[in-house]
Amino acid sequence: MKITLLPGFTEAERAHAAQLYWQAFSGKLGKLMRPDAKALGFLEDVLNPDFAISARDDAGALLGLAGFKTADGALVGGELSDMQRHYGLWSGIWRGVLLSILERDLEEGILLMDGIFVDARARGHGVGTQLLNAILHEARRRKLSQVRLDVIDSNPRARALYERVGFEAGKTEHIGPLRHLVGFSYATRMTHGLS
Repeated sequence: MKITLLPGFTEAERAHAAQLYWQAFSGKLGKLMRPDAKALGFLEDVLNPDFAISARDDAGALLGLAGFKTADGALVGGELSDMQRHYGLWSGIWRGVLLSILERDLEEGILLMDGIFVDARARGHGVGTQLLNAILHEARRRKLSQVRLDVIDSNPRARALYERVGFEAGKTEHIGPLRHLVGFSYATRMTHGLS
């Protein structure tokens, strides 16, 4: 399968991008963001193509995305008001507060990955590897020294992919009682130095 990498996604692909994101992360965020229809509506509104790299097949169909976060924004953006619009006033507030606890801070000179996800039909064809390499290229283009991501304990396949591409494990952070609301108990910080 020939894979082409391009910046972002089109407005016409917004719903598909949200579905791919939810397919990949509903196990992690499902208890916080369900029901599915509300989660998909929220994601469709807040995904920002300016902070994504897309993988496409020969026909140009979207196979997957890798997102990143900078001081200017992130693939998964949005405000508390966006959450409230989809979930209601109080339900949006508690979801927004809990999700903000899971948020990762930016660090000087480091590009922060904001998710990578590949359509189930395209897995096993090197799409994830190419997207990770594109993120590394993006960080070099921005003259940054590292790429950082966090991988959760319940996703050993993702961690294996990151290690194959050259990411190294660092600090592990346990999330304590929040583990009952999300699909993981801890996340490991992984970094890839750039030369």
